[in-house]
Amino acid sequence: MTLPTQLFPLSSSAQILPVSGFTAEPSAQLLTEEVRQIAQSITVKVLSGRSGGSGIVIQKQGSIYTVVTNQHVLTAGKGSGYQIQTTDGRIYAAEVVRTVNFESNDLALLQFRSTGADYTVASLGTSSTLKPGDEVFAAGFPFESEQLGSAWTFTTGTISLIADRAIEGGYQIAYTNPVEKGMSGGPILNRQGQVIGLNGMHAYPLWGDPYLFTDGSRPSTAIREIMVRSSMGIAIDTFVQLAGGFSNPVEMPAARVPIAPTESSAESETQEGSVTTPPPHQASPSALPVVQESPILSNPRSEALW
Repeated sequence: MTLPTQLFPLSSSAQILPVSGFTAEPSAQLLTEEVRQIAQSITVKVLSGRSGGSGIVIQKQGSIYTVVTNQHVLTAGKGSGYQIQTTDGRIYAAEVVRTVNFESNDLALLQFRSTGADYTVASLGTSSTLKPGDEVFAAGFPFESEQLGSAWTFTTGTISLIADRAIEGGYQIAYTNPVEKGMSGGPILNRQGQVIGLNGMHAYPLWGDPYLFTDGSRPSTAIREIMVRSSMGIAIDTFVQLAGGFSNPVEMPAARVPIAPTESSAESETQEGSVTTPPPHQASPSALPVVQESPILSNPRSEALW
């Protein structure tokens, strides 16, 4: 069964209709470099106060983009306002979509507007067919680096465990890819370049004992040992089930390897590492406010997310 054509609402006051499930269409396997380019094109930096995290562009309709990330990325900012920094260095004011009930799962949605640039939308796969040993890729922006370009990280690894039920926060996928602080909310991808999960927990956490199933029971010693030495992610199926009615816009292609900038597009840059400020926006009926696109390339000093 495929997703319905009902599109994800574009304002933070809109409602989302439920959907029974999600099945990804089969896709050809890609080279690692192709997956890396896709990962980089769909991953954004989430600026949350003086903290930071990562996010995935999952929808575009008109000039409005929707980004999924972890709730703990937003919580770290203590409500001080959120921004999205895209791969071209632009920074956009963002709003939280507050009508989606992710229950106790560590998920959140942000939206931003851009009329001066076009960004790649992720293709969603399914986590239901994953098994130990499957190759996966993880991406995101470790918070230690000051510069967006040098911060982006792409790692390879394999699935080490798919738990039969989620631990607190909705974490269910254990994988061997190194995940650093700040990569929370970034994508976990399969060899087809599809998003099958979100980063959110690195191996050997320094606080407490997060390995508790949502029903209050604890994993066996053997399973817990695998979880402890693995990164942990939230399955994309969990997101799709809770954000029912979501789908990639029918007019948008699946995530693809970005096309190299043309000579004309290169001329639009005022200098290396900067972008021109787009012309003033026209009024829009959307509830999301029109924002000024700021060509700021440096990343504000961030704090740890775990």
